[in-house]
Amino acid sequence: MSDDYSTERTRIYTLKLRNVLSELPPVCAEFFRGVETTTSPLTRYGYALDIRLFMRFLMGTELCKNISDIKSIDYSVLDAVTSDHIERYLEYISLYPSESTNDDDADESFITNGERGKARKLSSLRAFYKYLYKKGRITNNAPSLVDAPKLHERTIIRLEPDEIVKLLDLIDSGAGLTEAQKKFHSQTKVRDAAIVTLFLGTGMRISELVGINVDDVDFIQNEVRITRKGGNQDVLVFGAEVREALLQYMLRREGEQTAPGHEKALFLSLQKKRLTVRAVEQLVQKYARIAAPLKKISPHKLRSTYGTSLYRETGDIYLVADVLGHKDVNTTRKHYAALPQDRRRTAAEVIKLRDEPAAEIPETEKSEE
Repeated sequence: MSDDYSTERTRIYTLKLRNVLSELPPVCAEFFRGVETTTSPLTRYGYALDIRLFMRFLMGTELCKNISDIKSIDYSVLDAVTSDHIERYLEYISLYPSESTNDDDADESFITNGERGKARKLSSLRAFYKYLYKKGRITNNAPSLVDAPKLHERTIIRLEPDEIVKLLDLIDSGAGLTEAQKKFHSQTKVRDAAIVTLFLGTGMRISELVGINVDDVDFIQNEVRITRKGGNQDVLVFGAEVREALLQYMLRREGEQTAPGHEKALFLSLQKKRLTVRAVEQLVQKYARIAAPLKKISPHKLRSTYGTSLYRETGDIYLVADVLGHKDVNTTRKHYAALPQDRRRTAAEVIKLRDEPAAEIPETEKSEE
């Protein structure tokens, strides 16, 4: 990933953060200055959205009955927040009104949060309050007194080997696409095949993929340089199938004129600009809906498919953690919680209750019922 791309992402999320901060009380600015050196712009932007939602909730409580503007919330209000307020807030965000309501569709005018959404928002409040408490701005740290929601394990969704073949064949043929999609398929199928093959053959994250530059790919060593979460660079080794898909795309990519500022990007849109995360999500979903209609497949699910396949073949969870870029091997284990179910299926077939099928019961012995 180039410094240019990282700089652009930093610029985008810094501007987004500033827009949200303009709506927040001045007491929040100190927190965001304090965590700037230890967090990414994307993380700080996520904090800002969560804190803004909490401030809006506070405006509807007795703590702000004499306050008419959210910007007037000060340290004394934050210090008066109790664990009861935090619990009421977590209950509130289970279902709360969206900023942009649509009277024609009541379902679209509300936002919901499950256990993971609540846990993340509570984590943001804990970081905010921990900082203010450490700095002596407040004497009470209410979020630290509230337990995080229990996170239940989710079913691991991944592609089976036959579904992988079907997906790759579909990208090549375009079978099942709409007429509108087929108009562009001939221009994008080589690129799309390279993208999906990279996900399935290396397990890289979507953010890592869109940041790849042309000169990050080394066909001599079969390596690709990526930038991990947190900004650390890493080098992934790819196999023959990934190499072939990338070579096919590079032959087309070399002859393309790019939009200014996107000359180094490996994967380009039809507008000759670096592909965005959203665009990659959409192209994966476009093919996956046809190849695996009963599964909600995303780029992250392709990453999980790779990790599961690697663990099946090697049985080495530490190798899987290293290749996927997980700092904690326990994170890796969670992604393969479905594997015991595979073993259970095998066990169900191993145990035989009878050596041969039971003889058919004569008609005369069958119950009248």
